[in-house]
Amino acid sequence: MGTFDRYLSGQLLLQFGFFALVLVAVYWVNRAIGLFDRLIEGGSSLATFLQFTALALPSVIGAVLPIAALVATLYGINRLSSDSEMVVAQTTGLGPWRLARPVAVFGLAVGAMAAILAHGLEPLARTALAERGQELSADVTARFLQEGEFLHPGDGVTVYVREIAETGELLGLFLQDRRDGETHTSYTAERAYLVRGEAGARLVMLEGMAQTLELRTRNLITTTFADFAYDLAGLTGADTTRSRDPRELPTGALLAAGPEAQAATGAAVAELRYEGHARIAEPLFAALLPLLALGFLMLGGYSRLGLWRQIGGAVLAAVVLQLLSNVAENRALDDAGLWGLAYVPAVLTGLLASILLWRATLGPRPLRRIRSAA
Repeated sequence: MGTFDRYLSGQLLLQFGFFALVLVAVYWVNRAIGLFDRLIEGGSSLATFLQFTALALPSVIGAVLPIAALVATLYGINRLSSDSEMVVAQTTGLGPWRLARPVAVFGLAVGAMAAILAHGLEPLARTALAERGQELSADVTARFLQEGEFLHPGDGVTVYVREIAETGELLGLFLQDRRDGETHTSYTAERAYLVRGEAGARLVMLEGMAQTLELRTRNLITTTFADFAYDLAGLTGADTTRSRDPRELPTGALLAAGPEAQAATGAAVAELRYEGHARIAEPLFAALLPLLALGFLMLGGYSRLGLWRQIGGAVLAAVVLQLLSNVAENRALDDAGLWGLAYVPAVLTGLLASILLWRATLGPRPLRRIRSAA
């Protein structure tokens, strides 16, 4: 690469890093607020919250990479144009196609990062996140360890603990089980312990009473006990078996869309194949967006006010292409033979960028107008 190529691609990568960091932070905070409320409300610790947010980061980064690449190119080229650096570069004879080389290198770097995320990190993170979520749903221990609050660890189940001793003993326990359609049972105990065993967690209640209300006859049966073990298995209603999300599977399994992948996910062949091809098409789209932005910016001449009309056109084109991607996805999910629609946005982006760069070579260059005026 020449000196100017290294300079321009370096500037774009620098701007890309800044905008990617800002966008990831904004997107992450937006998702983290809702996640924090759900986890803390369910009795989970701060460490669990940080673990969940860390596992969600690859998906967040993958979503903002194309946007950051587009914004970085528009901002970087516009700044160079405002500082007259683009005029100097054109004075030396660098045409649109020559200027496209460092931008293409920058786009390839962005596409490579997007491909690593799409094919490697995101599927692994989604699998770990789903498994950790299932473990958290099945683990009712943390949901009992809150004092002074009425908790609902599962449908039809209410738990209240007056105080939790330093030894882990639960003092003043109230538990109501309304899962049975014919009876409702309420347990109260002076003390209780959570005990883990091979068969799952058990709640051992001491010095308590069980009140069972028969809904049909409205009879109330009261039983006192010195100790009673309550099985917590299945208390949350969490299913131990889980259908995998298609986005968790390797790309090869998605493209093949074999019986094993269909059985593991419960998804149709069309959905599996589209997801596999989308993992290839989306990095291509991210790699070509900088060239599209350059093509629009090259249509404008030098101006101290910047290239805001060209920037608006590039943003509008990117939005239309993204909407087209959504339409293509809806069509491809209905027919397994239409998986090629996943590549339509990337192909149109490359075609439009080529047309704009070719058009920029036909128009009068700012340098010629300057010389004529002189």
